[in-house]
Amino acid sequence: MVSDKKLSKIIIGSALIVVAIIAINQIVLVDLNIEPRYKFYKKGEAISVVESGSEKVNIDALHAQVVPAQGVTLPIEWGDLGKKMVDDGVIDETKFRQLFQNGLSNQEEEILSGWWTEPIVLDQENSRFLLDVLWAFGLANKNEILTNGEMTDPQYGGEAGNFAATGGWSLSTGKPMDHYSMHSYVTLNKEQQDRVDSVSRGIYRPCCGNSTHFPDCNHGMAMLGLLQLMAANNATEKEMYEVALRVNSYWFPQTYVDLATYFKEQGTEWKDVDPQLVLGKEYSSSAGYAQTRSQIKSIPQEVNGGGGCGA
Repeated sequence: MVSDKKLSKIIIGSALIVVAIIAINQIVLVDLNIEPRYKFYKKGEAISVVESGSEKVNIDALHAQVVPAQGVTLPIEWGDLGKKMVDDGVIDETKFRQLFQNGLSNQEEEILSGWWTEPIVLDQENSRFLLDVLWAFGLANKNEILTNGEMTDPQYGGEAGNFAATGGWSLSTGKPMDHYSMHSYVTLNKEQQDRVDSVSRGIYRPCCGNSTHFPDCNHGMAMLGLLQLMAANNATEKEMYEVALRVNSYWFPQTYVDLATYFKEQGTEWKDVDPQLVLGKEYSSSAGYAQTRSQIKSIPQEVNGGGGCGA
């Protein structure tokens, strides 16, 4: 027979192993899988309709509003930007393709290495692909936000290459910093640059605590690239905020379905919420989202903020 003391050690040891497995699983999911996780509810599950007091909140309906199947049309002109980045080594085509084991769609092929003049629609199927090509563009396109902003500010270390958005870009030829703000793919006039500067300070992301003006992760760098492309196409600040919210919603669907639930509980429909308000620090930063998430009555009280940062 096993003594009580030995049995106690076995139980404690087994418990520690289980905790370690759970911890490792969470680290891998957050750090390596940029696809958001739906831990608490997925479309079609029984929890898709939940009660908040006397009011029922239909999560499926909110999901359809936040990340509609038809996607969001990006008000940008792409042309042969992908081909230019491949030719310049910003994107190593072989490395890039290895990310997509099922291959690229015809549209993605043209965006990456051809000439694309049609509208680009970001949806649930291509959100990862567009995140990565916009990340590359945001990192490489010459812009004063990269050279004179927080990325090079001594207050934050002064070394732009030490952040996830730069050191984490492993899909280039040579070192990522060989391409950092080095290519004049899109040149903005003063009014356009001022617009990017202003809007980028008001757009946060739930994977980090920083605004797009401090693009220290992949999502921030990709959003900075998108803002430059929208400004170059003369999108207004209002349009930039509206598109940015919809794009963020595809990159972090869990987060924004949660936020839509919060506003629904407050009596405001998602379509009526001000994009600039939602994208601000109060709701879209990691801390702001966590605080808001803790106030939601309709879903389980554990923060699971959507996609993490990573390649």
